[in-house]
Amino acid sequence: QVQLVESGGGLVQAGGSLRLSCAASGRTFSSERMGWFRRCPGKEREFVARITWSAGTTDYANFAKGRFTVSRDSAKNTVYLQMNSLKPEDTAVYYCALAEPVLSSYTWRYWGQGTQVTVSS
Repeated sequence: QVQLVESGGGLVQAGGSLRLSCAASGRTFSSERMGWFRRCPGKEREFVARITWSAGTTDYANFAKGRFTVSRDSAKNTVYLQMNSLKPEDTAVYYCALAEPVLSSYTWRYWGQGTQVTVSS
């Protein structure tokens, strides 16, 4: 059973930084993708960033480019989201997710419980 546990959320002033962590457990990971999503107040959940477990290839939402960095530590089975230059509109619950390959695509199959990030102005 795959489990994803996020940590690192909190309250930060605009312009500040936070680093979120997502510890994955339950099996050995190789072909999966790990991702970060967020749900801002009153909005739908949206994609933030993702990284391939094996090669470390990354992809970002436009709002995250240049400010957020996703990385992974394979030895610790942990994925990180470094968030810099935070803005009040980054306030959201941030979720870690794991996608498994399905045919020629990927399916986001496992989700963490979420961690709250609040950015004050």
